[in-house]
Amino acid sequence: MKRIGWQIWLGISLVVLSAVLYFVHFKFFHDLHHIFIYLVGDIAFVPIEVLLVTIIIHKFLTEREKRSRLKKLNMVIGAFFSEVGTGLLKDMSTADTHAEKVKNDLKVLKKWPDRRFGQVRKRLKNYEYEIDIQKADLQALKNFLKKKRGFLLALLENPNLLEHESFTDLLWSVFHLSEELCQRKSVTDLPGTDYEHLAGDIKRAYSRLIAGWIEYMKHLKDDYPYLYSLAIRTNPFDDEAQPVVV
Repeated sequence: MKRIGWQIWLGISLVVLSAVLYFVHFKFFHDLHHIFIYLVGDIAFVPIEVLLVTIIIHKFLTEREKRSRLKKLNMVIGAFFSEVGTGLLKDMSTADTHAEKVKNDLKVLKKWPDRRFGQVRKRLKNYEYEIDIQKADLQALKNFLKKKRGFLLALLENPNLLEHESFTDLLWSVFHLSEELCQRKSVTDLPGTDYEHLAGDIKRAYSRLIAGWIEYMKHLKDDYPYLYSLAIRTNPFDDEAQPVVV
């Protein structure tokens, strides 16, 4: 209410000041016709000024600020995949019963045109992932996520993540899997129903990781070719990938 009151008082003050200046003009020049000509002309220009300032310029500045925030956010996403995501994808793919289908789609990135990223991402979004929990090394996964817990918490505290809903969803799915595994004193000899539950958590995180990874690869290809080159050479879906340039 105080802020609204301040704005109202400012508006009233400006209108009064304008009226005073017009009155002074009239007292000096006694030309009411001239005053009305410019007054009407100024008022007529107001809609155009609103269009230029509040719509066009404001939208341009907003889009520019949004791109700047998204660029900073992509740095956070890059740190996530470098520190956690790529390793998780490699480990989780071993439990995917149809991993070869996913690998065939994702192992050859170097020659992809821009439209290919969207096509593959859309196809894999509808792909029915199947996790064989017996093939997953749950203890290694638990140890890895427990080690990265502080890093994940720091990412969740980043307010800029609200700008990227899909990555926030990805991050929560990974953090939830970490919580599920760390809450269990042992991940061996669990009931079959619990293994089924953990398989669902892995499946959720795995599918979101793949979608996020494809989107991030597209970003690297467009803006950072040298980082994209390294990402190709460390592709978690390419068994022959190696960081050494040959």
